[in-house]
Amino acid sequence: MSDRNSPVLQCLTARRQQTLMIQGTTSDAGKSTLVCALGRIFADAGCRVLPFKPQNMALNSAVTADGGEIGRAQALQALACRAGAHTDMNPVLLKPSSDCGSQVIIQGKAIGNLPARDYSAYKQTAFNAVLESYRRLQQRSDFILVEGAGSPAEINLRENDIANMGFAEAVDCPVILIADIDRGGVFAHLTGTLDCLSHSEQQRVIGFVINRFRGDISLLQSGLDWLEEKTGKPVLGVLPYLHGLYLDAEDSVSLQQQHNRDTQAFTVVVPVLPRISNHNDFDALRVHPDVNLIMVGPGQNPPAADLVILPGSKNTRADLAWLQKENAGWREYLLRHLRYGGKLMGICGGLQMLGLSISDPDGSEDKAGCSEGFGLLPLHTELKRQKILRQVKGSLTLPPQKEVPIQGYEIHSGITTAEGLTETGCGWLSADEQIFATYWHGLMDTPEALQSILQWAGLHSKKTVSYDSVREQQIARLAETTQKSLQWEKITDALQHFYNR
Repeated sequence: MSDRNSPVLQCLTARRQQTLMIQGTTSDAGKSTLVCALGRIFADAGCRVLPFKPQNMALNSAVTADGGEIGRAQALQALACRAGAHTDMNPVLLKPSSDCGSQVIIQGKAIGNLPARDYSAYKQTAFNAVLESYRRLQQRSDFILVEGAGSPAEINLRENDIANMGFAEAVDCPVILIADIDRGGVFAHLTGTLDCLSHSEQQRVIGFVINRFRGDISLLQSGLDWLEEKTGKPVLGVLPYLHGLYLDAEDSVSLQQQHNRDTQAFTVVVPVLPRISNHNDFDALRVHPDVNLIMVGPGQNPPAADLVILPGSKNTRADLAWLQKENAGWREYLLRHLRYGGKLMGICGGLQMLGLSISDPDGSEDKAGCSEGFGLLPLHTELKRQKILRQVKGSLTLPPQKEVPIQGYEIHSGITTAEGLTETGCGWLSADEQIFATYWHGLMDTPEALQSILQWAGLHSKKTVSYDSVREQQIARLAETTQKSLQWEKITDALQHFYNR
């Protein structure tokens, strides 16, 4: 190993088998990215490291090689750890289908929809699955990096907690607390969170990381000194704000992350549905140099576009009803878009919306019933309780391009039948070649597929984008910056002190 890695190696050898949990003062404080960065740093130092998130609430998910479903962030972290994604890495996944209920996925398989109150009573069963998955990962690794959820200071969620300190206490692991200085109030976030914890929970917090700092770090030093003196805990690092960092989002859609390009640029419009899922399907479009991706939120008017894409949804019929509301204006917008020769694409739930009908006889997503689709394709969909979860490979044929290799994954509960449509290899194309519908997520991560779809939609550009390559470059950039910004001697001392207490 090189001298540059020696502080990392000292940290890794503090104990034979280690677990370190990253908890945040708020959602989006940087837990996911810190786990991702540490995973790559440790993996490159020769460690068998794996990510773990006991409980995740997210609509962005991935399909694992063992045929299950986990949060998208854990799949990204597995990639950073140079490991294959496995359902044990996220044993409890909650996918909100309404404001008061979620589909509950245990070790990769959906067990049903539960209201929030009913899930609270189910937590002990869920926790048993969490501990079972964690023990299996221990057998396969030297180091486990655990990501918390939200904040451990959410007092109303403390009873029977399995996502933050409840898990840390159960397995007796140390915790690093991370806070986002870009939000403001970072010292209040850290000290306030610490004050909300019990004495034993406070004792397992081995230090702090401050995330997204901009400017001259010497101007922050007096605050860091105050924080260490007040809490008796070290600041383990200050991570800089990384402009233009593109990594798979865990859940929320940032409407600000749009390309501000010339109005003549090729424009792709995507409605941000109330229950939009797997919006990382559009990350490759976001970084394409010739594409202006516009995510249109509630209350915003969609602009003229070359290509409109209806995304996936966790509650397809409810999101369809939202799009079809007269004041939303999306029905008229889509019809006008097609009249003027624009192209339209539907992915998963978006595919189902383009059809004639969506029936849900068992109430697998929400209330049982049947909805009339946009009627733009001769498709009929029936939702089933049993999900289809699989990684897929094949070929795509869209005019005017020849057949190209593709890969992706399917994650849906609908069975769709089609009449009189052209098969594309992963979906269907309308007779007038204006509408393309597919169940495949991750399709545009493949550069050949992305170029084929954009050429079909009217962008004649020789530039290609491989989002897999972009993702790998971003992970490497994040890891390099994090390694330089953390104080490894302090981390090693804190871990040894914790394990020798």
